[in-house]
Amino acid sequence: MARNNDKNDERDSEFVDRLVHINRVAKVVKGGRRFGFAALVVLGDQKGRVGFGKGKAKEVPEAIRKATEEAKRQMIRVPLREGRTLHHDVTGHHGAGKVMLRAAPPGTGIIAGGPMRAVFETVGIQDVVAKSIGTSNPYNMVRATFDALAKENSPRKVAARRGKKVSDIVARRRDDAGDSLETGS
Repeated sequence: MARNNDKNDERDSEFVDRLVHINRVAKVVKGGRRFGFAALVVLGDQKGRVGFGKGKAKEVPEAIRKATEEAKRQMIRVPLREGRTLHHDVTGHHGAGKVMLRAAPPGTGIIAGGPMRAVFETVGIQDVVAKSIGTSNPYNMVRATFDALAKENSPRKVAARRGKKVSDIVARRRDDAGDSLETGS
């Protein structure tokens, strides 16, 4: 039995979690107010897998635990270029939230606001430029960021879908970058 718990601890330790937001809510009852807490947690392995979850409970640690469990169940895989940035620019929407994510050269770092920064740190992205347009609600920003990351395609996926070789897709990317430098735009 102890061995099984050790395996679970090892599996859990590979994930990094970030508490994005805690909301205290009050229910007014006859004797006064009853307080509850809602937590938003982002969980990832810093190698391309990431998930988020919400948890509600009467106490903060329980809400965080519930959110972490939900995040483990809802993980997605994000293809990363060179293990540090996105393959291409992408936008994501959720409700009134819109986010724009741009791939960045090495050394740029994570240029993004609070909830988006937590997502990028947990997924393992080191260089990205992001902008949130519209709502600043952390729930909608995280969902819009996940929408954008779900749209991210690797050259391997694109090549398989088009029936081409990966080298054709990547070579075209280099040609496009070279053309824009030559024309001066």
